[in-house]
Amino acid sequence: MKPSIYGLTREQLIAWAIDNGAKKFRATQIWDWLYKKRVQSFDEMTNIAKDFIAKLDDCFVINPLQQRLVQEAKDGTVKYLFELPDGMLVETVLMRQKYGLSVCVTTQVGCNIGCTFCASGLIKKQRDLTAGEITAQIMLVQKYFDERGLDERVSHVVVMGIGEPFDNYDNVINFIKTINDDNGLAIGARHITVSTSGLANKIREFAETGLQINLAISLHAPNNEVRTSIMRINRSFPLEKLFEAIDYYIKTTNRRVTFEYIMLSGINDRPQHARELVALLRDKKKLVYVNLIPYNPVSEHDQYTRSSKEDVLAFYDILKKGGINCVIRQEHGTDIDAACGQLRSKTMKNDAETASFDEKIKNDMYTQVIS
Repeated sequence: MKPSIYGLTREQLIAWAIDNGAKKFRATQIWDWLYKKRVQSFDEMTNIAKDFIAKLDDCFVINPLQQRLVQEAKDGTVKYLFELPDGMLVETVLMRQKYGLSVCVTTQVGCNIGCTFCASGLIKKQRDLTAGEITAQIMLVQKYFDERGLDERVSHVVVMGIGEPFDNYDNVINFIKTINDDNGLAIGARHITVSTSGLANKIREFAETGLQINLAISLHAPNNEVRTSIMRINRSFPLEKLFEAIDYYIKTTNRRVTFEYIMLSGINDRPQHARELVALLRDKKKLVYVNLIPYNPVSEHDQYTRSSKEDVLAFYDILKKGGINCVIRQEHGTDIDAACGQLRSKTMKNDAETASFDEKIKNDMYTQVIS
């Protein structure tokens, strides 16, 4: 299976071109065709010699994804279901924000982190996405606008879709370098956010990259007891280890950290939880920001329900009075399969229940959904 050329950073493309007998400017031309003109076939690269086009075609594909489904919400949110070359499915979400068009990308097929409230983890990790497959999600969303003649561009990216980004670290870093490149999509570093459930060792490594990328931590609880009960990752990286890494990140980068906090009724939304969270963050409150997130119910996790509006506002009020910068996240796409992983899970179930669906996909996917 040929890799996607989107998987090469500009420096890697230059090195590949030189290794294959071309000069540096040839790689620059190819890069321009890919990310400025956004062609979908090598044959469209009219200033590249035919023999070199043939070499590109022998070694790479451009777009490795097939669009399977699209859901459009009344608020302009668009959820895409893409099929990978091996038949696996991933989700990508476009959200219209006041500040621009934001795309949430997926980095893995399935997830091994084991958050008990999350639709993404219903199916265990099958594999990492390549850097090319992650980049292709951005390119296909942009193609959605290009084909409609809309003068709009993806301006912000959040790496918060299915999977744990730091469990696919190298591919995610290459993806970030590609979309951030000034000679390509030129998505600003401060317009890119990576979210992790708390892989402390990778947070330290990320701090040393020098990238001005935003970091978000999926926290969801103010103490080890609650966090371990809803997030298996806390067994490996309890709050003490996690916050040692966060402190290192802040000291090294002097950058703010966002804490994501999904509000689960009766689990983590009581006033005492809010006060614990204030205490946990008090010593670094100038460089932290809490994002309170309404829970999108998942049928397979019916033990959880979303916190009431009154409880969310009371929680928010305690944080604000404690000097913690926070916001209640605006919801997007509530009239479609809103929770990350829901569209993929539903589609896989429907496919598996269709008599004509390939038997191998039934075995590979359906059994994992119901196990």
